[in-house]
Amino acid sequence: MKEILGKKLGMTRIFSPDGEAMPCTVIQAGPCPVIAKRTTDEHGYEAVQVGFGERKKIRTNKPMVGHFSKSGVAPTQYLREIKFEGEVEVGDTLTVDLFHEGERVDVTGISRGLGFSGTMKRHHFAGGQATHGQSDRARAPGSIGQSSSPSRVFKGMRMSGRMGKDKVTILNLEIVKIIEDENLMLVKGSVPGFRGSLVKVRRTNRK
Repeated sequence: MKEILGKKLGMTRIFSPDGEAMPCTVIQAGPCPVIAKRTTDEHGYEAVQVGFGERKKIRTNKPMVGHFSKSGVAPTQYLREIKFEGEVEVGDTLTVDLFHEGERVDVTGISRGLGFSGTMKRHHFAGGQATHGQSDRARAPGSIGQSSSPSRVFKGMRMSGRMGKDKVTILNLEIVKIIEDENLMLVKGSVPGFRGSLVKVRRTNRK
């Protein structure tokens, strides 16, 4: 298992040797300093705590400063636990060279928040018919329940509500290019989130 934190920078395209244009997402993967380790004997599970991004010193409280000082690493903007198989010690730095071109990865991020949305946008409803007197039912959700029995709306009914801002994982994306000196990774296709949002990249277990 290999994982690393990164930041979505945006999208671009590159051309394959046969001239095919491939849409790609540019991810700044790392550097991620190792802040702490979680062991089975002490914590009950195996994990590595890593940081990512620069953090303003004025926004770091004293407990976090003490936590970072134990590892000798400057405070970072993000602090997450990841699964990592391999020899790594506190103070080491994980970079994009963990991965190679042609490898398949899963990318996890928070999708863009779209606010309160109607049923047609949120659930792809078709809407009401345009004729036979339906002048104000074009984008209505329609019936949401029964009248006398059971006289309630069932839990999970698809209705209007908050859309987006969910944790989404895109599986089995191909790494088409890696620029090690700039810690950049180009993956084929799109990943969730807006420009500058935090993403987690891990080696996929899909075949």
